[in-house]
Amino acid sequence: MTVLAQPSAGAGVPIRELLLVLFTAAVVTFLATGGVRALANAFGAVAIPRARDVHTRPIPRMGGVGMFLGMVAALLFAQQLPALQRGFVYTTDVPAALFAGLIIVAVGVIDDRWGLDALTKFVGQVTAAGVLAVMGVSWFLVYNPFSGSTVVLDQLQAGLVTVAVTVVMVNAMNFVDGLDGLAAGLGLIAASAIFIFSLGLLHAQGGDVNTYPPALLAAALAGACLGFLPHNFHPARIFMGDSGSMLIGLMLAAISTGASGRIPLQGYGTRDILGLLSPLLLVGAVMFVPVLDMLLAVIRRTRAGVSPFSPDKMHLHHRLLEIGHSQRRVVLLIYLWVGVLAFGAVATSLIDVRVVVLLVAGGLVTALVATAVPSLRSGPG
Repeated sequence: MTVLAQPSAGAGVPIRELLLVLFTAAVVTFLATGGVRALANAFGAVAIPRARDVHTRPIPRMGGVGMFLGMVAALLFAQQLPALQRGFVYTTDVPAALFAGLIIVAVGVIDDRWGLDALTKFVGQVTAAGVLAVMGVSWFLVYNPFSGSTVVLDQLQAGLVTVAVTVVMVNAMNFVDGLDGLAAGLGLIAASAIFIFSLGLLHAQGGDVNTYPPALLAAALAGACLGFLPHNFHPARIFMGDSGSMLIGLMLAAISTGASGRIPLQGYGTRDILGLLSPLLLVGAVMFVPVLDMLLAVIRRTRAGVSPFSPDKMHLHHRLLEIGHSQRRVVLLIYLWVGVLAFGAVATSLIDVRVVVLLVAGGLVTALVATAVPSLRSGPG
């Protein structure tokens, strides 16, 4: 076996190679999705319009298969690049993410074609999350801001936290996938934000082997979402289905775990509290809007006496449509909200916090005004 030398602190970050991974995932996903669309039509995996749906004609599903093929192709390509090989030789994170991804895509394909009850789907999600934990992708370290120390979790605790985080992210992306291009765009924004964070982490850690998998997976996921968007943006020619939305959630969980769940206190020094908490802030910011939407849906349905997993037409995107936004504008608005939060969290570890606060505040005000435009036009009453 070839032994790869460990880079010294300050070693160059393989940005060019990682961008090639992103580009490969985008191209393969774009090309594969056309074939998947034909397969879905022949297979009968077609979304027939229902009362709660926004689309008005049958549209094929299973787009997640094309995205997964794009990620696999990109990561196999990355394995051949000398600058990225240490991300495969010294860790099992990438194989773990792909194996878990295969499980979640298989569950999603079955649901896209025949439909699954909530419990069966949940078991599939837990199984995929368990694979991540068993293969070593776990939250072993959590920074405690109250004591200023890093909490080290044992194997059982790490596994339970990993499964919980993964299932929440998977369902958050699944819940938010209700408009053309929405989940794919949020996946692109989230993966891009974590990709930028991972590049900073690679530089700060001097190219430590544990920092390669998050960058690799984030690049591949961002490329897969980018390649899928031309097929899925309004008017969509194919839906990603549960096979795609759950894949995005799972990969974001794997990436976030690798980027945030293994960083000790000394990983950032003692610059300031936001710098130390930036990995956790990033995870929270990336998932804030979809998780909030999911929690509100669970509360709403529980209070109504129905299953938390039962569908309705009261998600955030439905409400924005009701106040007068078009489908495209709703999607772009949610992109804006998530982008401000996600890239704001990334920026806390890269530039002065005071500048970040000003930029985020400006972005949030802009997003708020843009969201309220239909109400402002209609005036009171």
